[in-house]
Amino acid sequence: MRTPHIYTRQPLAVGMTITLEESPARHICQVLRLRPAERVSLFNGNGQQYGAILQSCSRQNVEASIVSVTKSQAEPPLHFTLALGISKGERMDYALQKAVELGIGCFVPLFTERTVVKLKGERMERRLAHWQNVAIAASEQSGRSCLPVIERPQPFDAWVAHARQGTRLILLPSATQSLNTLAPPQESILLLVGPEGGLSGKEIAATEACGFTAVKLGPRILRTETAPIAALAAMQILWGDF
Repeated sequence: MRTPHIYTRQPLAVGMTITLEESPARHICQVLRLRPAERVSLFNGNGQQYGAILQSCSRQNVEASIVSVTKSQAEPPLHFTLALGISKGERMDYALQKAVELGIGCFVPLFTERTVVKLKGERMERRLAHWQNVAIAASEQSGRSCLPVIERPQPFDAWVAHARQGTRLILLPSATQSLNTLAPPQESILLLVGPEGGLSGKEIAATEACGFTAVKLGPRILRTETAPIAALAAMQILWGDF
């Protein structure tokens, strides 16, 4: 059986015995139903995974002793950033969850002209915390030990003007190029996908002015939550570790 992979915000080192926070403790006891002497894998986002043995396991207290440390083998050779037009809750959650499983290192939610979701103040903070929890759960499930950066939602115009890192791609059904016609990227990939309804003509023109390359994924038009997953999987096959 696969060793459970659990995130904690605490510093970790071999020889330490730690008391886990409420959320991972509840997951270990009530969901996984683990018992003392069973093994878990712990990570705190630094790229290492720590083998640990449970010392106590109750609803009030879960303690684990760290006995080993290894470097994570789950990170892709390229750094992927996904910039995604903000869409309705379930669609956004699905895209983020699967993108983390596929290896993204950064997630950028964007307010675009056709974004219908309104986020500000306390509601934005709740949604940002929710996305961070989605990323943690996806990292646990996929065995990753580096948490992707979840950036604060930001306006498209301000973001695109400063998007300069690596190979910059935008998914457009009208594009003439496909991923397999591109030269292999050397360092990092920035993938931009619009919200429901797509990006406006003005926004597409802005990406062209900022050096983005438009690519398409075959003859079919994919949903906003499907397109980034298909593209990331294809890029992992072409240039990554699939």
